[in-house]
Amino acid sequence: MTSVMNVMLSTQPAAQQWGEKALISSDGNAMLIHLPVNNDDKLIAVQRAARRLQGQGLSQVALSGDHWNVELEWAFAKGFSVARGMIQLTWATQQSNEIILLDARVASRDWAVKMINGTPEDIYPETLAAAAIEEITRVASSDVSYQIIKGDELIKQGWMGVHTVGRASVRPPLILELDYNPTGDVNAPVDVALVGKGITFDSGGYTLKSGPGMVSMKCDMGGAATVTAALSLAISQGLKKRVKLILCCAENLVNGEAYKLGDIITYKNGTTVEILNTDAEGRLVLADGLMMAGNTGAKLIIDAATLTGAALTAVGTHYNAILALDNELAQFALDCGDQVNEMNWQLPLARFHQFECPSPYADTANTTTGKGGVAGASNAAGFLSRFVPNDGKGWLHFDLAAVFQNSGNASWSAGATGLGIQTIAQIILKS
Repeated sequence: MTSVMNVMLSTQPAAQQWGEKALISSDGNAMLIHLPVNNDDKLIAVQRAARRLQGQGLSQVALSGDHWNVELEWAFAKGFSVARGMIQLTWATQQSNEIILLDARVASRDWAVKMINGTPEDIYPETLAAAAIEEITRVASSDVSYQIIKGDELIKQGWMGVHTVGRASVRPPLILELDYNPTGDVNAPVDVALVGKGITFDSGGYTLKSGPGMVSMKCDMGGAATVTAALSLAISQGLKKRVKLILCCAENLVNGEAYKLGDIITYKNGTTVEILNTDAEGRLVLADGLMMAGNTGAKLIIDAATLTGAALTAVGTHYNAILALDNELAQFALDCGDQVNEMNWQLPLARFHQFECPSPYADTANTTTGKGGVAGASNAAGFLSRFVPNDGKGWLHFDLAAVFQNSGNASWSAGATGLGIQTIAQIILKS
């Protein structure tokens, strides 16, 4: 007797005994998901049905029958994922190109989920960088080279943000600069630079988080995991552009070496920043990464970070926030998200946001005196815009509100979601 449960789609309502408008029923041989009439609701319905089935203890499922397509199968896969344990999912499609695409999505998402859900004892700057190198090498082989700038070498090269944030940890901070160059030409232009916030654990520093606020802070490297997985997925889909991947990795901890409120960081471009909140550390490390990205001459710079609670308040956990001074590029990014059925929302960003965190002692503070303040996501992006080239033309900032769920819900298991990976991969491929 097989332990694999067949799951089929139905365009008919469930029999009355299953209840009015039942989402799931059974015909005795398979579980049936009853699709809503409205096409816009079908993906959400299938994802929620998958969550229910997984919540009932199913771990081995085969999708079968009619009505499936790639996006519906992927919606099921998103809902059927687990924070702990193993699952087995067999696709309905028999088309090799569709199987390759779905398997690539799973592989990149599962890598990111493993990193984000991993314990801080296992995932720290050096292991995160090593895992990112391994993941890109898995799909790209000989087209990959990299350098790691670590510890006091960061100071020597002028990357003060990453070093300042990470210097209190016994595990040294670092920047990984990985070069995916399928052209074989060392002088080929860089098409895209990806920058990820890799804070592998965030205590808040001297602006110490509460226990409940700190318990999920292993996810604060979600930006680094997302851009790495997005590059992996894009390569799996045939990417032939040169891309630089820059991960800014540190643990934000407290000891006698930790940076303090009132300290001033002088960045490589001369910008001085007063520290008003050590829990606003993500923007401090991204500033280094964005300057490094600018040095590559990349036409497109994308950074991703679990940066602000303000973005979470604004868009919730189903959307990621996009901010850009280049509104045409922001619309392109939104369109790319729509193409892969990921939800993104543009929050406002203007040049005046650069000046919304004033300091009498430095060019800017890293935040306002009240944590985040009003328009916290916009102000954080305004801070970052000081460190990008071309007055922000060609730069996208993702504030990843949807990358992690503190607890399971109707659509997602607890932990990492993988949301943002497909949007950024699509932007890379289509730009």
